[in-house]
Amino acid sequence: MDLEKKRNEKLISYVNSLLPIIYINHFDFEVSADMISKVKMGHEIYEYDTGIGVVDFKTRSIQHEVGSLSDFLDNYMELGYEHPTYLILKDVHNEIKDPSVISYLKHIASRNLYNDGYELTVFIVSGQLVIPRELENLITVFDMPMPDSKIIRNIISNYALENELPISNETLDELTLSLRGMNEFQIRQCLNIAFQQSGTLSVRDKVLFLQQKEQLIKKSGLLEMIPVKEEIEDIGGLVNLKKWLEKKKKIFDNLSKAIRYGVDTPKGIMLVGMPGCGKSLAAKATAKLFDMPLVRLDIGRLLGKYVGESETNMRKALKLAEATSPCVLWIDEIEKAFAGIGSDNSEVTTRLFGQFLTWMQEKDNEVFIVATANDITRLPPEFLRKGRFDELFFVDFPNADERELILQIHLRKRNQERSIDLTKIVEKTEGYNGADLEAIVKVAVENCFIEGKAFVTEKDLLKAQRKIKSISVTLKDKIDLMRKATEKIDLVNASSASVQSEDRNKKLQTKKLSPIGKLVKHDIHLKKASRTTKTDFSNKVNFDKSNFDKMPEWDSVSREWRY
Repeated sequence: MDLEKKRNEKLISYVNSLLPIIYINHFDFEVSADMISKVKMGHEIYEYDTGIGVVDFKTRSIQHEVGSLSDFLDNYMELGYEHPTYLILKDVHNEIKDPSVISYLKHIASRNLYNDGYELTVFIVSGQLVIPRELENLITVFDMPMPDSKIIRNIISNYALENELPISNETLDELTLSLRGMNEFQIRQCLNIAFQQSGTLSVRDKVLFLQQKEQLIKKSGLLEMIPVKEEIEDIGGLVNLKKWLEKKKKIFDNLSKAIRYGVDTPKGIMLVGMPGCGKSLAAKATAKLFDMPLVRLDIGRLLGKYVGESETNMRKALKLAEATSPCVLWIDEIEKAFAGIGSDNSEVTTRLFGQFLTWMQEKDNEVFIVATANDITRLPPEFLRKGRFDELFFVDFPNADERELILQIHLRKRNQERSIDLTKIVEKTEGYNGADLEAIVKVAVENCFIEGKAFVTEKDLLKAQRKIKSISVTLKDKIDLMRKATEKIDLVNASSASVQSEDRNKKLQTKKLSPIGKLVKHDIHLKKASRTTKTDFSNKVNFDKSNFDKMPEWDSVSREWRY
């Protein structure tokens, strides 16, 4: 296969370049052993397995026990003078930190590099990557290349052929996309499980493959799979952002066709702005809208105590994200993760940042990034330039229309969906963020329950509002600095500039009003349209108090109210 050939050629080039210690960071020893045997090139191979001792490379039988890894190296290192030799050290990530082991490996590396009569290459094969500082310059990490779409498609086709399973090109495309980011072993495992469960391969197996990917994430401890129930309708306002996401959804829904047409795979968005204004909610709603799993990356989880451990964890985390693709990768408050980049005390963070930027720039997968930030003054400017993300959105404090929508959403969530005139409370909450508005509704509902009231009124909301200060007041100086910083960057406003947002119109059309609410609302329209009295209005539309499901509308042509 193309992947195997590419992998073997890369390993041969490493050996021919006299790289003394090659670290194969892979969990599947059989794959590693098969690869090494195919690049043997006349070398004698000796294998050491932690906890077992010396193992015959061909037969896999135990030859004899040795006391430790340092004993093994002491016994076999001289063979490099007699004939070309490979030493394979399996699962030695704990022993490699021993000072005597470090000394032996340095001695072997020095001979291999500077002694013409010595030819010995050390292969370290382990699922964990541990590199002591003393060996950092002598070890070369060999990354096992992941199968691309063409190879995955071939694996699925061959599997279907071997098991006499009919499979369409459309199903092949869908399953290939679902298995992106997995290695050959994991792909075959997924196909085996799907075949055992249903006796066939179909598009329905995508759910099964996602479950297997979720297992990979849980076992790694580097990423977190977030359950999502938030809908795009749960966002009050942010009309421009929602329209933009709807367009990207059309691409993801027809990704194979879009790519063939020449459309680039969407990369992601950066949401910058005021705290508590729905950025995290937008990340969750995006995953729900795209019908993708939501995976959260916490940079703090990646930091390790050994040299190179943090960078290794970052590489693993990004590979896991690719394995879960298509998915939404959420990095919350990214400015905290990469704070202090460039300072003397943040070498590791700076390297992680560079690694992440490179991955963003070069990635060719269906990982859609949603990065959120409050204080962008702490982010380096290169992170915000065009090309890193598809778009940069600014999320400001909600305007009057959005505040009304947010209040309605939280009232509805708490079973308080009835006619409430929110005009005064909307006027009083200028500068409040979404979290503040939710707190107002929460306090009002709780107070009304304790007081035994049937439902919440505007007075109750106003009473709760007086006890809650907005974040724009409590953090005024910081908010002002954040606002000034965003003015220097080309950001798209996530909210609509129109006074009457589309969301608000939609809500008003579908909102259920109480009998009094319907009468008063349409009485206001009636007075503006025809100056008819309230009694005339009731008579003209045959107002039936027993049926309030119908909403009359004013016909400006006939100048009559119609249902």
